[in-house]
Amino acid sequence: MAGRRVALKAIDWVAFAERVPPNQRGMFNALKTRSDAIAAKLNSLPETPAAIDWSYYKSAVAKAGMVDEFEKKFKALQIPEPVDTQTSAITAQEAEANKSASAYIEGSKARIAQYEKELDKFKNMIPFDQMTIEDLNDTFPETKLDKVKHPYWPHKPIADL
Repeated sequence: MAGRRVALKAIDWVAFAERVPPNQRGMFNALKTRSDAIAAKLNSLPETPAAIDWSYYKSAVAKAGMVDEFEKKFKALQIPEPVDTQTSAITAQEAEANKSASAYIEGSKARIAQYEKELDKFKNMIPFDQMTIEDLNDTFPETKLDKVKHPYWPHKPIADL
């Protein structure tokens, strides 16, 4: 039965609940309740439908040949199962998302290492109240004024101020 195979794909409700924002908790609970009700109904059904007792209907129906015709049509009936066309696309999207997430994580680790170096620089530098101008310029090179290129105060281009 196709419904059984669908039911086998269990939902991790705990992980799902962690991602639900507080303002949508009611809708989430309604979805979970409905899903549990449908799963319980599906589990209460037998794996295969009950067999039809054609001999009983042949003896009970007055018109001859009608039950034989129904039996022949019933046995010839094939209900097609839906074809899964989206799983491959979803798997590809998941792989792409995992690849971009891992690239982001690697970039973040590199930024963390850079920020830790800067933090160490700030922890190990001379306190500002004890710094001289030379110490400040050595620690922060962007504060150094170029008196050769701009000999007059403010020793920077006006556009940079």
